[in-house]
Amino acid sequence: MMNAIVYEQYGPPDVLQLKEVAKPTPKNNELLIKVHATTVTAADGLMRRGEPRWGRLILGLRTPRKRFQIPGIELAGEIEAVGKDVNRFKPGDPVFGFTGFGAGAHAEYTCMPEKGSLALKPANISYEEAAAAVDGASTAYFFLKEKANMQSGQKVLIIGASGSIGTYAVQLAKHFGAEVTGVCSTRNIELVKSLGADKVIDYTQEDFSQSGETYDIIFDTVTKSSFSRCKDSLKPNGCYLPTTGLINSFLARWTSLTDGKQVISGMSIEKNEALAFLKGLIEAEQLKIIIDRRYPLAQIAEAHRYVDKGHKRGNVIITVAHDN
Repeated sequence: MMNAIVYEQYGPPDVLQLKEVAKPTPKNNELLIKVHATTVTAADGLMRRGEPRWGRLILGLRTPRKRFQIPGIELAGEIEAVGKDVNRFKPGDPVFGFTGFGAGAHAEYTCMPEKGSLALKPANISYEEAAAAVDGASTAYFFLKEKANMQSGQKVLIIGASGSIGTYAVQLAKHFGAEVTGVCSTRNIELVKSLGADKVIDYTQEDFSQSGETYDIIFDTVTKSSFSRCKDSLKPNGCYLPTTGLINSFLARWTSLTDGKQVISGMSIEKNEALAFLKGLIEAEQLKIIIDRRYPLAQIAEAHRYVDKGHKRGNVIITVAHDN
């Protein structure tokens, strides 16, 4: 048996309960991971609330399907056992990775397929830091490099520059040679500057869309803006990158036919290439990991309440203790 966070209905953070459940057993192509750290992300909050509504087609219409009832999409831990067909990892390997739609990271143990989004943990950081360097960093990499094909010398605006995706987006854009402008609140200006941003816009004092500046890429990491608002701030053939939004994708098709400006959306699910790249940056001490708060597994509802406010700086970590 093991401890895990379980939710059997959609709703506020109080639907999350710490329960004793059966410890999973790895299949032939799976790994059993002893989880040492995980995170609470905005995506975890959406899944807990059953939002957006169309997502319930996957998660469960009225209540979460059983396989989604243990949440959590990021983890760092140690391989405890492997199935007989596994060759990529061995027991004792320290790893960090992304469970994706499989969820299950908010528990003492979870199973993942050998070919899942998993890599050896960078040797120079803790399990807590490693868990914080999975989804936000790999999502930033996916949008900036794989979707927008960012080039050195381009100008990029990052909305939500102090969040779990934004803090990595600022650093990766600078690594790729871009001129970076971050958008954040007053209290986060110095943080965003410390990550390498060339300029910082305080959204409580200034509207970037009214400045007259134009950018090759506008990356909205928190989906607080819209293509219609950002369109005039894009250069010809520039692109707007929302992390979510089907409507933006439909708008993109029409706009790209009229003036070349694009909306590029998508979902980063397979993250092995990104994790390998990020591991190299972290071990070369070229990527800072920002942790806002840490909570034990038993206080996960409190962590969700904090994340739901929408003002976290970087990442919120859940530490998973083991009796042994």
